[in-house]
Amino acid sequence: MTRPAAVPGLGDARRVVVKIGSALIADSGAGRVRTAWLASVAEDIAALRARGVEVIVVSSGAIALARKMLGFRGRLRLEEQQAAAAVGQIRLAQAWTEALSRHDLVAAQLLLTLGDTEDRRRYLNARATLAMLASVGAVPVINENDSVATSEIRFGDNDRLAARVAAMVSADRLVLLSDTDGLYTADPRKEAGAQHIAVVERITPAIEAMAGDAGSGTARGGMRTKLEAARIATRAGVAMAIARGTGPHPLRALGEGARASWFQAEPEGAQARKRWIAGVLAPLGLIAVDAGAAAALRAGRSLLPAGVLAVAGDFARGDPVLVRGPEGQDIAKGLCAYASEDARRIAGHRSSEIAALLGWRGRDELVHRDDLVLLDTAEVGGKRSG
Repeated sequence: MTRPAAVPGLGDARRVVVKIGSALIADSGAGRVRTAWLASVAEDIAALRARGVEVIVVSSGAIALARKMLGFRGRLRLEEQQAAAAVGQIRLAQAWTEALSRHDLVAAQLLLTLGDTEDRRRYLNARATLAMLASVGAVPVINENDSVATSEIRFGDNDRLAARVAAMVSADRLVLLSDTDGLYTADPRKEAGAQHIAVVERITPAIEAMAGDAGSGTARGGMRTKLEAARIATRAGVAMAIARGTGPHPLRALGEGARASWFQAEPEGAQARKRWIAGVLAPLGLIAVDAGAAAALRAGRSLLPAGVLAVAGDFARGDPVLVRGPEGQDIAKGLCAYASEDARRIAGHRSSEIAALLGWRGRDELVHRDDLVLLDTAEVGGKRSG
């Protein structure tokens, strides 16, 4: 007898990314925010935060909130979308600020493009900003930067953007709030016999065949893009849910077991980025460390400037570097948080001295543990190092 697949749920999550579509947050016909619904979501977020759960929101709605105000009708051209986004984003940010402030939560706005998750330096910048916002208790509200993005660099929908963000911040869960309660074997609006799928262990061609097209005039997503988001998230070790968000308190309902489709994280997904750092990126510099720093790295800690003996090479912030131990062995590879010139200036100094040495304060770590992989357990260029 086959054992039923476990439902991930929200109970043990420590970091959750929630994606909210245009049709949920905006009354597109009237061009207004659904304030009562948004207030209930803010209350749900406050409840999660009270439990110690970090919450990041990916919110659509800017274009939907501005199109009527600007007199736009039908399918919008790219420049019309950009103009509507520029106007509507202000209204969207204000709505989130007001809703979260009622629970003494600070909203922070981030606008991203595809390049922000593909370019290593911009990736590090975005992730560092999100980490800092989490450390001070703010709630990041992210949207695609529609006002400047072009058709060549757009994510195309916030489902995939949310999945990229979830992977970027190593989230435990990604929740896509939608007008449906999950994936069905067929479109339930057209086929009465369509069956709901509660848990998807792996995205197979049969699962992909169940996807349909977007059902809303303002939404750019649809089940197909949700499955694409699930593929991105689960490969990064993030479990994902497609849940109904039309009613009040959708996150509370999901936490209490409301029907949804959960996509299980791939077992090796969390290590995918580490493998990418170890085996794909060619190092552009070398950082020599003392015995204490080498021991700290092997214990799972970050590389601090104090343990650095020398820095060689010419590299920029976010570029890959080799970390070499005192006996000449290559012990790790990672993405450096400082350019080579700055790294040389702070080498051997305490993190508290960085501001005085550089004239500005960057990260305490030269290479953060999340951006570092030990070569004792990774193969680089087909050869085992260490």
